[in-house]
Amino acid sequence: MKHAKFKKQDGGWTLVELMIVVAIAGIIATIAIPSYQSHLTNARRADAQNALLQLKMQQESYRLENNSYAATGEIGMPTSEFYTFTVSNATATTYTLSAAAKGGQTGDTGCTSLSLDQSMNKLPAGCW
Repeated sequence: MKHAKFKKQDGGWTLVELMIVVAIAGIIATIAIPSYQSHLTNARRADAQNALLQLKMQQESYRLENNSYAATGEIGMPTSEFYTFTVSNATATTYTLSAAAKGGQTGDTGCTSLSLDQSMNKLPAGCW
């Protein structure tokens, strides 16, 4: 009596192999997604810092023509989905530029409010 031989099918995936692939993809996603989000947060903060530096240049240019620094409404404020920009304490000799985080950037722990003044004092120091 001959026994029936079962042939292994070529080219198919077993459930165990599929589960291993899913587990590996899950591990990679667990590592990659937070790293990507951190990168986005840092890139958005760098954009806000650059905008503050550009505003500083606008302030200096404004002062050359007007003998005082500009208030928020007197110079063009950048628009951003992640920061709101303002000028405070604008006098003939001082000003403070601020960028307040909004939306998805509010999770930037300790760096939700960036500021720069006429003397290039940058706060908070650890965020610049």
